Formats: sequence, structure tokens, C-alpha cells
Amino acid sequence: MSDNATTGQLCANAAEIYDEFFVPALFGPWAEPLCEAAGLVPGMDVLDVACGTGATTRVAKARVGSGGAVTGLDRNAGMLDVARRRAPDIRWVNGRAEELPFADQTFDAVLCQFGLMFFDDRIGAMKEMRRVVRPGGRIAVSVWDDVRNSAGYARMIELIDRLFGSEPAEALKAPFVLGEMSDLDEVVRAGGLEGAQIVTLPGTARFASIQDWVRTDVRGWTLSDMIDDDQFKNLVAAAQIEFGEFVSPGGAVAFPAPAHVVTWSRAS
Repeated sequence: MSDNATTGQLCANAAEIYDEFFVPALFGPWAEPLCEAAGLVPGMDVLDVACGTGATTRVAKARVGSGGAVTGLDRNAGMLDVARRRAPDIRWVNGRAEELPFADQTFDAVLCQFGLMFFDDRIGAMKEMRRVVRPGGRIAVSVWDDVRNSAGYARMIELIDRLFGSEPAEALKAPFVLGEMSDLDEVVRAGGLEGAQIVTLPGTARFASIQDWVRTDVRGWTLSDMIDDDQFKNLVAAAQIEFGEFVSPGGAVAFPAPAHVVTWSRAS
């Protein structure tokens, strides 16, 4: 499997599709709960790690208001280009979670929505988040639950594996690698977040149609370079035949997409 697949790195075109389709379908609805878990209130200084196109960053900015400040950090320049266009008033920084370019105890809260799974050094990234949060501050991190608890994605991975082989199937499976609670807990503890709380919250993936779902997963993700136009058409056709259970009479798609949310407070 390519490095881009395991690290979730997208090309510029995929970043645009990601923002247009993935954000409303999956990521946008989780922004408010993550900000709530972090206890964001007006006046706070907040860091959003692996901010992507800024879905959570923008919600954080709204919560802290004009008296606060929010910084979005991501390693993917294409994602940040989209983020800057969406919110030019927010500070956007190109950088890696494993080497945060900030001084110790800089932020009142640190967020990381669905990014931990893709870091080269997950434990190192957790240690970095811990380093930059102030005493009395809080870290809030979300990761997807086990893919077996998200029937739509479990079925899509099986279909892609059957049609195109293991490499694109594994790429789509990558976001779920910390779905096992024991694996997540091990990373959190090794990262220095002793006493962190982990809860599993229900969620729902929503797409306007089967075709939108497939376009989002293929063209808005690292599968973009693995599946050509003809294969894409074949995948849409097969999904329309096999995934009727997830489709409403009006054609919209919905299925469970639960996530784990980690919260940790640094002692004063």
C-alpha cells in the first residue's frame, strides 16, 4: 500500500472533492461534539491538529469568538489551500503533528479530528499535543470506531477488494486502524495521556446518492490514483446493485459511522 494511503495524503483535486463531499457527509457533524468535548469557550487559544480543510477549525473559531484565537495545522498543502479560501481570517500552518512548531504550553485546548490514525508516529504526536497544551487545558481527539460497526464501509471495502484487489481496499480501511478500543488506549497511554477518558459516540454517514458516496470515497480519498474512470463506473454500477439496504426511497444513502472520542485534561 502506498505511503499516501496510510497517511491520508490527498492531491489538490482530491482535497477539493474531500471538502465538498466528505466534510458534510462525515466530518462536519463531528466538529461540534469534538469542540464540546474540549470545553471550548470564548477567549480560548486553540490548536486544531491535522485540520484538513478546516471543518472543525471553523467551528472552534466560532466558539472562541473574537477574543480567542485558533490555529489550524496540517501537513497537506492542498488541504490548507482549501482551508485558507474558506476562512482567510484563521491562522493556517503547514506542519507535522509529530513536530509541532509551537512552544511548550502555548494553547488552552488541542483538537485532532480523525487525524491520529494517519500519523507516522502516533505516540510521538500525542506527546507533542500534550507538550503544547497549558496546565488546566484539554486535549480532545476523535478516531473512527472499528469498521465492523460501520456496515456501509465494511461492505464497500469488501466490494472494492473483490473488484480491484487488496491495495485499494486496504487504503479505504486505513481510517479505521484505531477502531479497536485496546489499540487506541495503548496509543493514548504511551503518549502520556494517563487518565484520559474514551467514549464511543453514535454517528451517521450521509450521502446524496450511491454515486456521490462512491465519488467521495474514490475521488476524494487516496483511492483517486488507484481506480481509473472505467473502474469507477463499474464500482458505481456494482454498488447500486448491492447496497440497496443503505438507500432511502428518495435515493439518499445513510448508515452508521460511530467514533471514539478521547478527552484528557492537563493538571493545573
